[in-house]
Amino acid sequence: MRVQRLCKLLVLLTAPLVAANCSETEFLANLVKEGADTGAPATTGRYKVGRPYQIKGVWYRPRINYRYDQTGIASWYGPQFHGKQTANGEIFDMHQVSAAHKTLPMPSMVRVTNLRNGKSMNIRLNDRGPFAHGRIIDLSKRAAQLLGFEKAGTAPVRVQVLERESRILAAIAQGQAPAGTRLGAQTGTVVAAGPKPRPAPSVAVTSRSLPAPNGTQTASAENNQAPPVARPKQPVERPRPPTQVVDGKVSQVQVKGTANLFVQAGAFAKYANANRVHTLLGTMGPSKITLVKGGEQKLFRVRLGPYADLKMADTALAQVISSGYPEARIVVD
Repeated sequence: MRVQRLCKLLVLLTAPLVAANCSETEFLANLVKEGADTGAPATTGRYKVGRPYQIKGVWYRPRINYRYDQTGIASWYGPQFHGKQTANGEIFDMHQVSAAHKTLPMPSMVRVTNLRNGKSMNIRLNDRGPFAHGRIIDLSKRAAQLLGFEKAGTAPVRVQVLERESRILAAIAQGQAPAGTRLGAQTGTVVAAGPKPRPAPSVAVTSRSLPAPNGTQTASAENNQAPPVARPKQPVERPRPPTQVVDGKVSQVQVKGTANLFVQAGAFAKYANANRVHTLLGTMGPSKITLVKGGEQKLFRVRLGPYADLKMADTALAQVISSGYPEARIVVD
């Protein structure tokens, strides 16, 4: 009994010291990634969008966005979370290709391109993060190796959602996919259901005149012929683009080679609002208002920069966020 009481006392005394050594960011990151779920992790994970959440004073609002196409800074994560549960209930393996994003649904498929070396590949999202300001996506260690920035730690990237593939992944995770549609083992390859059966071939019906029985009168051949039967129209099969898969293959695309870093404070529908921010942030460095048109909508974008390196961009981003613009981010142009 004395030994048990002594053990309990030691636990109570050491717990505050252990907690004090854990940073706020690490604690919150673990909480969001693990999702505070108590059930056993699923094999392929569940479909999850999630509620808005807050990390270090910044709100993130997950939502479905099949038009997502942004540039920013990618980072990677590995040993700290290896073997732990991801935000949608899978087990994170740093040696497999995967990624974490702050707001996109899980699972989703994205195309990530390293804007420095032109290496590009398809990556499956199954986790939340990164929670460092100025980072747009967190790749697994293996994905960072394949895209060529494991040693550097970060890289300017372009992230594009693959809509068709993301819809397939969502359907599979929710049990709504057609029979035969599945995920390949480990790689996350989308194996679509087999092709639709083709209609049976049709045969044209023809007619010919037969001799009439004895003792009957025959009509003229013009009135005796059956009208030709029209052939049914065959459905026109339009070629569909091939389904992109996560296969660990890296393709080489053409990029500028120079990645200019900017801090985007926001995009505003009214010029007066953009000009107000431009005037306020102009004391921090070169600021510029740019008109961006997207269909019938037009936005006035406020950016600071360009910055010579990521360290300067991170410093500027921290200043902009502390000035009251928590949704500011680093972009690459």
